[in-house]
Amino acid sequence: METGELFQKLINKVRSYHPSDDLSMIERAYDLANTAHNSQLRKSGEPYIIHPLEVAYILAELELDIESITAGLLHDVVEDTHYTLEEIEEIFNKEVALLVDGVTKLSQIRYSSQDKQLQKEEIQAENYRKMFLAMAQDIRVVLIKLADRLHNMRTLKFMSPHKQKEKAQETLTIYAPIAHRLGICKIKADLEDLSFRYLEPEVYYELANQISQKRDERTEFIEEIVGKIKTKLKEVNIQALVEGRPKHFFSIYKKMFNKQKTLDQIYDLFAVRAIVKDVKDCYEVLGVVHDLFTPIPGRFKDYIAIPKANMYQSLHTTLMGPNGIPYEMQIRTEEMHRTAEYGIAAHWKYKDGKVEGKLQDKSEEKLAWLRQILEWQRDMSDNSEFMDALKLDLDVYTDQVYVFSPKGELLTLPQGSTPIDFAYYIHSDVGNRMIGAKANGKIVTYDYVMKNGDRLEILVSKANKGPSKDWLNIVKSTQAKNKINQWFRRQFKDEDIQRGKEVLELCAKHKGYVLSELLDEDCMRNVYLRYGLKNWKAIYAAIGYGSIKEKQILQRLVDENIKKNNIVRSIKTDQEVLEEVQLEEIDNSQYHEVKSNSGVIIEDLGEIAVRFAKCCKPLPGDKIIGYITRGRGVSVHRTDCPNVVNISPEEKARLVGSKWQQQGGLTYSYVTEIQIISIERAGMLLDVSKVLTDIQAPVKSLNASTTKNGEVIFKVRVEIDNTKKLDELTKQIKKIADVIDVIRVST
Repeated sequence: METGELFQKLINKVRSYHPSDDLSMIERAYDLANTAHNSQLRKSGEPYIIHPLEVAYILAELELDIESITAGLLHDVVEDTHYTLEEIEEIFNKEVALLVDGVTKLSQIRYSSQDKQLQKEEIQAENYRKMFLAMAQDIRVVLIKLADRLHNMRTLKFMSPHKQKEKAQETLTIYAPIAHRLGICKIKADLEDLSFRYLEPEVYYELANQISQKRDERTEFIEEIVGKIKTKLKEVNIQALVEGRPKHFFSIYKKMFNKQKTLDQIYDLFAVRAIVKDVKDCYEVLGVVHDLFTPIPGRFKDYIAIPKANMYQSLHTTLMGPNGIPYEMQIRTEEMHRTAEYGIAAHWKYKDGKVEGKLQDKSEEKLAWLRQILEWQRDMSDNSEFMDALKLDLDVYTDQVYVFSPKGELLTLPQGSTPIDFAYYIHSDVGNRMIGAKANGKIVTYDYVMKNGDRLEILVSKANKGPSKDWLNIVKSTQAKNKINQWFRRQFKDEDIQRGKEVLELCAKHKGYVLSELLDEDCMRNVYLRYGLKNWKAIYAAIGYGSIKEKQILQRLVDENIKKNNIVRSIKTDQEVLEEVQLEEIDNSQYHEVKSNSGVIIEDLGEIAVRFAKCCKPLPGDKIIGYITRGRGVSVHRTDCPNVVNISPEEKARLVGSKWQQQGGLTYSYVTEIQIISIERAGMLLDVSKVLTDIQAPVKSLNASTTKNGEVIFKVRVEIDNTKKLDELTKQIKKIADVIDVIRVST
C-alpha cells in the first residue's frame, strides 16, 4: 500500500470514532514526519514513514485521542532526524512534545567496561526505568510504546536471526505482560503469538499446520453451538451478539505445555462469546446456556463480581457440548468487552468533540501496580535487581488469589501468596510487627499458601520486632520483598555505610587506585545520581548492603574522572613495591636463630612476640615479611598481602625480613580459611567433612550460606601445617561432585 493510501486509511479510522472533523494536527504531523524521514529506508526496503503510519493506525484501532495519534506519527522524528523537542512543541503543543519525549528511544550509553553483556543489561534496565517514569507522567506513553513494539514485531522477518530471538524474548518477557497488566488483550495476544513464532518457529508452524487441518471440523462444531444459543436467546427475548472465536496460538501452546497434552486433547481451541447490553442480561444468558448444555463442575468463574487486577470483567463457564466435547463460554456487556479488548485505552472518552483529559476512576485502579513499581524501583539501585524484580512483578500477576480481610474487604494478591504477603499488602507496619496469622479462624504457618475465599487475620506484637530474612524466601509479591529489604536497609544503615566504604577502598587497592584521589565532587554526584540516589553515603550504604557491586561503582568513578580529564593515577604494582623493600637482597645469615613457638624467625630482633596477620593468614611455604607494630610485637604477612603491597612510604621502615624456622622434628599448626563454592545439594556437607577428616585437617569453624542462583558457600577455618598440605586439601575438595571452586581466603 502506498504511503498516501495508508495515511488516508488512518484518517478514515480516526473519523470513525472521533467526534471532531478537525484532524489538521494529524495531517501536519504526517507532512512533517514524511519530510523528515524522506531519505530514510527500513530494513525491508520500504520508506521509513511506513513505520510511524502503522504505529499511528494501531493507536487509532485503540481509539486514542488526536495527541496520541500525532505523537505516534512523530515518535522517531527527534531521535532519527534533525528536529528537536523544542521545535515539536512550537509546531504542535507541549502535550505532544511530552508524549514524543516519553517514547523517544534512549541514546546508547557508552561504558569503558569490557563486559559487553553487563553493558547491555545496564542499558536495558536504564531504558525500562525511564519508560516507567514516563508512564507515570502520562499512561499514553506506554500505549504508543506498545504500538511501536507491535509493528516492529510484525516486520521482524527483515532482522537477523539473532536479533529476531533477542527482540522476541524481550517482547514476551516485558511488553506482552505490560499489555496484560493494562488489560489490552488485543495487543497482548498479537505480541505473544509473534514472539512465539520467532522463539519456537518449528513448534509454531507445526501447531499452525495441525490447527489448519481440522479447522473446518471445529468451525462446524462452534457454529452448531452458536446457532442453538442464538435460537434459545431469541425465544426468551434476550438481545445478544453470540460468536465463536479462535484462541491464539501461544495460549494453546501454553495449555499443551503446562498440562502435558497433545493438540487432540485440547478441545477448547475455540471459545463462544456472548455480548449483551447490561449486567442483568449476563446472568440471564448464563442461566440459558446452563439449561442448554451441562456445565462442568468447578469451571465457573465470576469475574464480574470479582474483577481481575487489570479490571477485566466477564463470566467464564465450561460446558459439555454435542458429542461429549467441552467448550468454553464468556459472557460480558459491551462496556466489559471494550475494556477487555482495549484495557486502559478504553477509558479515553470523547464528549462534545473534546477528549477527557483525566482517566476515569476505574482505570486509575489499573495503575496501582505502576505506582508500586515506581515506589520500589527508587529503592533498587542495582540494575540487575531492578530487572529481576520487574520480570517477577509482571509474571506473578498473571494469576491472582482472592482473599478477605477480617472486615470482609476483598483483596487481590499474586497466586501462591502467603500471610506475609497479605500483611505487607495491608501496611508495612503490619508486616514488620507480624508474629503469626490465622486463616479462616485457625492458626497457620508463615509459608501457608492462601486459597481463593480465605479470610486472613494477621497477629501483631506491640513491639516493632521487624521481619526475618528468611521471609524473603517465602513471600511471593515484589511489594512484600521490597518492604522487607527496606526494613533491613534502615536498621543497618550506619553499619552498611562503614562496610561499603571499607569494601570500596579495598576494591580500589586491588585494582591499583587510591580511592581518595577518585572522589572528585562532580564525579561522585554523576555516579550517585545515575543510580537514583541522594548522596555518596547512599552509595556506600548500597555497597555495604550488597545491592550494588563495588567493582561497578569503582569503574564508574574511574570513567567519570577520565571524562572530566582528571589525572587517574595508578599506584605501583606488587612487584615494584617488593623491589623497593628489597626483600630479595636480605642476607639469611643475619637472621638471629631463636627457638620460637611460632615457627618464624625475625631478622636480627632476638626474642619478640610474633603473631600472624588475619588479613592474609600465612602458612609455611608462603613468602613472608614482618611488620613491627606499635606495642604488639611483629605481625607476619605474606609478601603478596594487599596491606603490605599498598603500605605507605613512611611505614616501609617497619618492614623486616622474616623466614620460616626449620622445624627439626617440631611441628607447628596454623589456622587458615578456605571458601568452598558448590551447587546446593543433599550430602555436600558430608562429602566435604570426609575429605577434611581424611586429610587430617582439624576444623576450627564451618559456616554455610546460600546465594540467589542456587549455590552454597562454605567458609571453613582449618588447622594446617604448610602450603603443600593446603594444596592437597584443595585438590581433594575440587574432586567432590558439584564443587565449583575452592579459594584460599585473603582479604
